[in-house]
Amino acid sequence: MSDLKQRALHYHQFPKPGKLSVESSKPCATQADLSLAYTPGVAEPVREINRDPATAYQYTNKGNLVAVITDGTAVLGLGNMGALASKPVMEGKAVLFKRFADIDVFDIEVTAPSVESFIETVVNIAPTFGGINLEDIAAPHCFRIEKELRERLDIPVFHDDQHGTAVIVGAALLNALHLQGKKISEARIVFLGAGAAGCACARLLKVMGAQHIVMLDKQGVLRADRQDLHDMNRELATTRDIHTLADAMQDADVFIGVSSANALPAELLKTMAKNPVVFALANPDPEILPSVAHQVRDDILMATGRSDFPNQVNNALCFPYLFKGALDARAKQITIGMQVAAAEALAEIAREPVPSEVLQAYQLDSLVFGKDYIIPKPFDPRLKERVSGRVAEAAKRGQ
Repeated sequence: MSDLKQRALHYHQFPKPGKLSVESSKPCATQADLSLAYTPGVAEPVREINRDPATAYQYTNKGNLVAVITDGTAVLGLGNMGALASKPVMEGKAVLFKRFADIDVFDIEVTAPSVESFIETVVNIAPTFGGINLEDIAAPHCFRIEKELRERLDIPVFHDDQHGTAVIVGAALLNALHLQGKKISEARIVFLGAGAAGCACARLLKVMGAQHIVMLDKQGVLRADRQDLHDMNRELATTRDIHTLADAMQDADVFIGVSSANALPAELLKTMAKNPVVFALANPDPEILPSVAHQVRDDILMATGRSDFPNQVNNALCFPYLFKGALDARAKQITIGMQVAAAEALAEIAREPVPSEVLQAYQLDSLVFGKDYIIPKPFDPRLKERVSGRVAEAAKRGQ
């Protein structure tokens, strides 16, 4: 057993199994406490909520409670592991919500025989929660699930694998292009991977000003004349006469990989434009290792999804604060405008002096905005107030 495997299993098993527990937020030490916590006192908030459902935000934890829900069909980079096997990941997500934004979470793993039954399950339990975080649901049915839930529910529904990734990629790309002397409106961007994350990233970048995007899946370039495209990637198809990754990478300014390990041949980096940006985000092994890329190009700026390389694109920078802002504003949806607000706030924070708490957490002497630091670290204390605040402001403005 490897050291990491042994430590991970021990971490999850001891001192008691799992990573979550439920604690009471009110005292229950006396008969008087008990009469308020349960019968007869509990009848009073029941009557108030029955009279006015909005008072549930006053008398219950609904306003600070998020459901992290999955069917286990796309767990991490492991694939369809099933609902039960996904539970450690959902518990982990809950830990991050609590640690970074002080939001409570129930993790819910659903064994659903169909997309319809999954949707109905979520709709039926939704009154408990202030928001729904969908997680590790395979494409393309994740698109339909999110769309229908957003239409049917009056609380925020957010598929983090899509939009959380998109927000972090958007923030990181704004700063990467700035450092490389380029503008998002002019940058030629290549996506390798057209699943949930890739499509969401591309759509958000278009809203943020990107105008030149080419996407590829396992069959090649998403071209407008292809007959096998689903609705979510058809709108991202190109009319250019290109067919291969090599074609797309010629003079490209940006490569964003959300695909698989070693999917980007090193020689293709040589064909990119001056001062290229490469986000190799496949986990745990990126499309190309930074050590390999830097051997080919000394003018490259790189990010990956891993914590042991600089510039980790980490969803933990987004979803706790996005939900915090949405809950604070009592938003009914998490909109594109709220996502852009989060991305811009993250980009701004990275350009500012780094607090001492961050340096201590990562055992660093210094950390300065530049090629090896383009997005904030997850333990940055500014994130909760700044990102959540900007999201709440966007929600209140109706963006």
